[in-house]
Amino acid sequence: MSSTRTQRARELRKHSTPAEQVLWERLRNRQLGAKFRRQHPLPPFFADFFCQEHLLVIELDGNSHIGRETYDARRTRHLEELGCKVVRFWNWEIHNNLEGVLEQILQEIAGRPGL
Repeated sequence: MSSTRTQRARELRKHSTPAEQVLWERLRNRQLGAKFRRQHPLPPFFADFFCQEHLLVIELDGNSHIGRETYDARRTRHLEELGCKVVRFWNWEIHNNLEGVLEQILQEIAGRPGL
């Protein structure tokens, strides 16, 4: 990974959103049985959360994503072309239904064979 990407990933992790912080506390240290990374580079993008073992990308969308549907769709298509499954959640889901979000992530992990 280039030093520019590494620096950008560090910067994104340092300035994570409240929803990203909440979800990270439940994904870190293999709490769901799989290793996740935050702000992982999948050029030219950075995945909010990435599980390499299952090629699973978790993206959190807030108000800034309203009106960016075309960009988000292009981004999802690119990640799918890399073999990843992309699952998107709204920030409000993290704050209001965290257990439901975690259950859906567990189902995605179970449904994707490990590498």
